[in-house]
Amino acid sequence: MILLEIHNRIVLDTLTNKFQQALAGNKFEATDVKVADFDGVLFHISTLDGDKSQLRLSISLKFYKDLQEHGADDLLRREYQKYLAEPEEGYNVSLVYDLKSVPSDWEEVVKKASLLKRNCFASVFEKYFEFQEKGLEENKRAVIHYRDEETLYVEAKADRVTVVFSTIFKHEDDVVIGKVFMQEFKEGRRASHTAPQVLFSHREPPLELQNTDAKTGDNIGYITFVLFPRHTCKASRDNTINLIHMFRDYLHYHIKCSKAFIHSRMRAKTTDFLKILNRARPESKVVEKKTMSGRTFVPTI
Repeated sequence: MILLEIHNRIVLDTLTNKFQQALAGNKFEATDVKVADFDGVLFHISTLDGDKSQLRLSISLKFYKDLQEHGADDLLRREYQKYLAEPEEGYNVSLVYDLKSVPSDWEEVVKKASLLKRNCFASVFEKYFEFQEKGLEENKRAVIHYRDEETLYVEAKADRVTVVFSTIFKHEDDVVIGKVFMQEFKEGRRASHTAPQVLFSHREPPLELQNTDAKTGDNIGYITFVLFPRHTCKASRDNTINLIHMFRDYLHYHIKCSKAFIHSRMRAKTTDFLKILNRARPESKVVEKKTMSGRTFVPTI
């Protein structure tokens, strides 16, 4: 299976090009690039206030207020420090880079900028990983409305952190393929005892969400990850966050790829059947006959 990149490739390539052009001493150019990402996230790379040497990267997340409740602002100040600026109108977070003064570690700066969405998500996970590490069980469950009609739930206990994704399956066949993927995750746990436990429930929310406003319905699915201390400890938590915050996109991406593969195989098989039918078609027989007048005609059978 293909793992989706945790950074935004267009942001990474655009900023890399701008920094390289600045280091080469080339003339600064105006920039205005808008990039759509998963979960309705929008990036905007632009020139700041007409000054071509000032490059601004902004991000818009519909659910940023949910993340702010769990320390997103503090985490971004920790990660981006001097690059944080007043948010652009219509966006939640903005970073500003001075192309006249390119830092020596600019490659690391660019890479971190391309992880802006990931770092926004990371705040809620880091918070609850800390709760688990300290054994704090009396905490309110985090509820992040990361997509329209889809929600992320995070809850910490003394021995584990539970992460639940609710997701919408737009087609009935998506549910079938999704169940196959969930079964593969269960098999993966059998193969590796270090893998987290993965549970899947269809139509009804899991027990952790009983008596809440969690939705029910034929096109609703809930995927539950049970993360143990070996997944949430400081040595492993960054990798855990990298993987788990992309899970919903990973699941639906592979559902679409599976459907495309099945359709391509069906079209190829149909083409093969047509070739067989064409070869099986009887050939027309040509019989030469003569009339009473001696004229020849060739009827086609």
